[in-house]
Amino acid sequence: MKKRKLKRFAVVGIYLSVFLTVAGATFLVSQSLQEKEPNQEVVDYVDDSIIQEELPVVSEETLKMIHPFTDTRVTTAKYFYDYQGEKETQEKAIIYHEDTYIQNSGMDFKGDDAFDVVAVLGGTVLDVRDDELMGKTVEIKHDNGAYISVYQSLSEVNVKKGDTLSQGQVIGKSGENMIDKEMGNHLHFELYQDGVIVDPAKHFDQTVQEKKAS
Repeated sequence: MKKRKLKRFAVVGIYLSVFLTVAGATFLVSQSLQEKEPNQEVVDYVDDSIIQEELPVVSEETLKMIHPFTDTRVTTAKYFYDYQGEKETQEKAIIYHEDTYIQNSGMDFKGDDAFDVVAVLGGTVLDVRDDELMGKTVEIKHDNGAYISVYQSLSEVNVKKGDTLSQGQVIGKSGENMIDKEMGNHLHFELYQDGVIVDPAKHFDQTVQEKKAS
């Protein structure tokens, strides 16, 4: 039998036919995969609900110290004794007890009836005690670490040592004490900043960050 050789143009035609067949199959497979897979450019990797459900964080730049009561009928009966203050204000900051004049180390808030006493900032109760002269007393160390607030002359106490409190939480009710008995129902409030007693009036409604900077 004679061996037949394919002519050159026939060989080229075969190679071309094979190439077109493979290329066509590759194109069809590629199209099929694109139809099944989503477009990566429009994939939303973050669920909007996660962002919306996040709780806002209260920073020291916006957190303000509130008054230790919420009853709008409560008034200021005695002020903090400021050595550099005006004479008229100093006169309103003197306590007379057993023939002795005492400079007031805090502020006294008076109400006709017992009123709720609240935490001026969030924090932890350092101590709860019954003082012979000042009555039931609560001390709170606040979350920023710079302030300690003291609430005295309480008739009722709703917290105990070690309790964690939020700002505005009721800690007790106003009452009377022995050192300023003639004042009747009231709250004696003191404030310490970095271990130094300060005038509460200069800190109420001020942001914690502002007072730390000053």
